[in-house]
Amino acid sequence: MTTGLRTALTDRLGITVPVVQAPVGSAAAPELAAAVSEAGGLGMLALTWHRSDEARDQIREVRRRTSRPFGVNLVLDFPVADTLAVCLDEAVPVVSTFWGDPAPASQLIREAGALHMHTVGSVTEARHAAGCGVDVIVAQGWEAGGHVRGTTTTMVLVPSVIDAVGSIPVVAAGGISDGRGIAAALALGAQGVWLGTRFLATHEASAHRLYQDRLVASGATDTALTRCFDGGWPDAPHRALGNPTLRRWESAGSPPAPGRPGEGDVVAVGDDGRTHHRYEDMIPVPGMTGDLAEMALYAGQSVELVHDVRPAGALVRDLTTRAIDVIAQMRGTTSPA
Repeated sequence: MTTGLRTALTDRLGITVPVVQAPVGSAAAPELAAAVSEAGGLGMLALTWHRSDEARDQIREVRRRTSRPFGVNLVLDFPVADTLAVCLDEAVPVVSTFWGDPAPASQLIREAGALHMHTVGSVTEARHAAGCGVDVIVAQGWEAGGHVRGTTTTMVLVPSVIDAVGSIPVVAAGGISDGRGIAAALALGAQGVWLGTRFLATHEASAHRLYQDRLVASGATDTALTRCFDGGWPDAPHRALGNPTLRRWESAGSPPAPGRPGEGDVVAVGDDGRTHHRYEDMIPVPGMTGDLAEMALYAGQSVELVHDVRPAGALVRDLTTRAIDVIAQMRGTTSPA
């Protein structure tokens, strides 16, 4: 299928549109990854905090739902060697990494015949990743939701990284939620886009409806770059929606653990009976009960452009159509029917 958004990266990945669904933590369910891939993009699983057997089950569940390419994400600051081995044993075509030195993983990934994507937050990190043999570099701007590595905006970072890494394909991340953002990223020279916040507001995302409703109702200025929700991932900046936990912590002077207000409070209980405490990095997922609005509600500044919750496949198609229209308008032509 020709979409008018074909790039060297889409050809290399075997996808039809240059849209990658970011690995949005616990919300990155097999249903979401499969729906995005089935629509022509690249769906992603987030497997860092899963046991090896759980990772294998999730990979196989995606394969039961689609025969199209998909990827997995691993955070390198955590012990992921066993999970990576499972991913490579299952012949996952794309392995994405973040927040650590990609060199050791890159060699293993490439030897297994998979494609290695690595997310960076600076030109320095991009040059290092290129030197490690990474196949694709994801340049994440400061506007992004969830955990944020750098301090540079997407509009500046993406072309700077492209200039620094030569022929290595670059994917733009941060601040992109609609077709106009896709067109802008491609105009900067990116060969694809990486969307997280927008895919949280889809039917297939494993995100609690309260969380999704907050995303739809929020704007860019409702987000904050903070270190508040660091339980489980200490000293890692992240962007989230403001909520009572964040405001209470900031009012107290943003003290470190264990001296934060309400430290140790149980704010939610999962349908498996597991309790979740204030300041954890866990998001609200379906089946949870409790004060879910007190939990980490990760969102990027592109939440300003999230106006509804819709099926992921329909979203991919709408993003693609809008991007093609915008590009056609810039060229002074009309898009094909």
